[in-house]
Amino acid sequence: MIKLRTGIIGCGKVGDFHAKAYAALKQSAFTAVCDASAERAKVFAERYGVKAYTDVTEMCEKERLDVVSVCTPHPLHANPAVAAAGCGCSVLIEKPLASTLADCDAIIAAGDRSGVKIGTMVQRRFYRPCMRIHDAIKAGKLGRPVLGMVTMLGWRDKVYYDSDPWRGTWKGEGGGVLVNQAPHQLDLLLWYMGEVDEVYGVWKNFNHPYIEVEDTAVAVVKFKNGGVGNIVVSNSQNPALYGKVHIFGENGAATGVQTDGGAMFIAGMSTIAEPPVNDLWTVPGEVERLPIWKREDSDFFNSVDSMYYYHSRQIEDFLESVLNGTKPLVDGRDGRHTVELFEAIYRSTQTNSVIKFPLK
Repeated sequence: MIKLRTGIIGCGKVGDFHAKAYAALKQSAFTAVCDASAERAKVFAERYGVKAYTDVTEMCEKERLDVVSVCTPHPLHANPAVAAAGCGCSVLIEKPLASTLADCDAIIAAGDRSGVKIGTMVQRRFYRPCMRIHDAIKAGKLGRPVLGMVTMLGWRDKVYYDSDPWRGTWKGEGGGVLVNQAPHQLDLLLWYMGEVDEVYGVWKNFNHPYIEVEDTAVAVVKFKNGGVGNIVVSNSQNPALYGKVHIFGENGAATGVQTDGGAMFIAGMSTIAEPPVNDLWTVPGEVERLPIWKREDSDFFNSVDSMYYYHSRQIEDFLESVLNGTKPLVDGRDGRHTVELFEAIYRSTQTNSVIKFPLK
């Protein structure tokens, strides 16, 4: 079987998730890693028996890499992604694709110029309950999806923000709960409801005076399909409660997923607290299946290494797309939609106005 030569840019906590997948997947020949810190790259590389670099272009060219993952802090996604794409590498980027639309467009343009794949890491799409909602919408079981709701009530303490110097800053993180914790749920909302027409949003910092960015945001969304949506996301609920996405159809049927119960996991710092499950399902003829799905999905989730399994699933999907010349489940333009949504909420707060799409 053809193996793609793979590498990682950014040897921090989340890089380990990608490294474990690249080291194990049959489509991958894990080859090299790159980090701004030579020492960090060396230690990481020794752990996996690969080569260490501090320059992206040098790594991609010398090692003839086919695919790289970008696992740097969000505002630092664009430069290494553009450099790698320029070397002919397909690039899979940790969520979000970037912290600004300008960076997203630079990344996508670099991929288009070189004819390589760009992907965005949002592994919760691969959760069985999340897939089930998408399949139900695609099969017409809800009719047109007319109402979408995201509710994510989490908690981040000072220890979390002190764990990396870039956390909680506009320059280092690019934003707060919208940029770091909510992209998974925002991605699901857009996957289910489609393109956005306009947004009105507000962000606040309620109980984290030691950070610059928002810990809470709310928004009202109008979608191009005529539907509407509501977003409530917060890192201010102690203890953390849950992350949920609910979709309601024009025929009255409702579906929902609790993607996260209790504290949302933090790469390298905590584990997943509760299995993801469908918490709402009123599709005619399928209501009685809900408790069965909850049991089966929970049993499956608990039978795998859930901290790595879903990263591995999406990385495998991306590698297959490169090998076969097909679209990955989540490409760069999908990732751009999420960035456009949270950037619209920031702009709406700044101007106290409704923001029309597409953003300029």
